[in-house]
Amino acid sequence: MKRSFHNKFLCSIAIAADGNRVSAVELESKKHDLLLSVQDTQRGLVATADQRSIIEEALVSVEGYNMGAPIDMTLLDGTWRLQYTSAPDVLVLFEAAARLPFFQVGQIFQKFECRDQLRGGVIRNVVRWSVPNLLEEQEGATLVVSAKFDVVSVRNIYLQFEEIKIQDIKISEQLQALIAPALLPRSFLSLQILQFLRTFTAQVPVTNPGTGRRSVGGLYYLSYLDQNMLLGRAVGGGGVFVFTKAQPLEL
Repeated sequence: MKRSFHNKFLCSIAIAADGNRVSAVELESKKHDLLLSVQDTQRGLVATADQRSIIEEALVSVEGYNMGAPIDMTLLDGTWRLQYTSAPDVLVLFEAAARLPFFQVGQIFQKFECRDQLRGGVIRNVVRWSVPNLLEEQEGATLVVSAKFDVVSVRNIYLQFEEIKIQDIKISEQLQALIAPALLPRSFLSLQILQFLRTFTAQVPVTNPGTGRRSVGGLYYLSYLDQNMLLGRAVGGGGVFVFTKAQPLEL
């Protein structure tokens, strides 16, 4: 019984950046506060200056718990769902969806493939999007931006973007009815059109304009990582990211 209690006690502590031991309960409370602070911001789109200040404070509070620890590839591997960001290149998607009635943005994920790797792997940025009345709501199509990454320091990874792909197109019932009306016999041509739309995939390699060379990529600082939360900062003022673990994503 003593040994069991001792092991349980060891599992209930974490190490803060200053070396002090803190309870796992306290850590989970800090993570909960962070998620609570981003809850009403529509993933960062409508965050006010005051909210951003509160979020940054909560973010730093959580980051301190494993700052400086090496990246655990086993923990990193898997699918992470975006809860909040201040990155301009992501917020512009949310802004477009808010302004344009013909564009919707659904869930956004980061999928890391690095379980058996030591110094790198593959990362896929996944955006679910749709065009109302043409594609299914929220998840009518999938945009995948793939990159290779290398661990360049204790917490920094370098991303080399390689490909942009549009896949998993799910056309709406309205469009299906337009192409092949339900009350009429479906011709071979209409069935071929439906099949083409459903299986269509467009792939574009990412290159530097005018050079034909691969894109330069960028640095990404993984500021916190555990079994259910991933925090990151794009180096150079590119914004912060708050992710939580999601169900495995098949692409």
